[in-house]
Amino acid sequence: MNKRTLAATGAAVGAAAGGGSIAGPGRNPVWYKRIRKPSYQPPSVVFPLMWTALYIDIGATSSVAIDRFRATGQHDEARRYIAALSINLLLNAGWSWSFFRYHLLGTSALGAVVLAASSAGLAKQAAQADARAGLALAPYPLWCAFATVLSAHIWRLNS
Repeated sequence: MNKRTLAATGAAVGAAAGGGSIAGPGRNPVWYKRIRKPSYQPPSVVFPLMWTALYIDIGATSSVAIDRFRATGQHDEARRYIAALSINLLLNAGWSWSFFRYHLLGTSALGAVVLAASSAGLAKQAAQADARAGLALAPYPLWCAFATVLSAHIWRLNS
C-alpha cells in the first residue's frame, strides 16, 4: 500500500468524518432525544463505533483500490474512483448536516438513498480494482442501506 495514497484517502475520510461530526447529535441533543425513533434503532453507542470502523475501512480500502488501478495502468479508473469517493464523502458528511443541524428529515431520507447507492457503487468500483477490496468495503453500503431505512422511518414517524 502506497503511504501517500493512504495518507490522502485517510485525510479525505477524516475531513468527511470531522465535517459530519460538527453537525452531529451532540450539537442539539434535546431535539434528537425528542424525535420519535423506531424500536429497532440501535443504542446510541453503536453509531460512533460503527462509523469509526467504517471510516477506517473506507480509507484503507480506497487506498488499496486506487493503488491497484494505478499499478495496472488503469489511471482513468483510479481518477474515476477518486471522484466517486469524493462525492460519496460529501454525501456522507452532508447527511449529518441535513438531519442533525437543519432537521430536514425528508431531505435526509432522500440523501440516505443517494448515499447508499453511492456506497454500493464505490464498493463495486473497489471490487473491479481488487475483489478483496470490494468485499472489504461491502459493510459500508450495507450499513448505509440500514441507515436509509432508519432515516425514512424517522421521517415518517415525525411527519
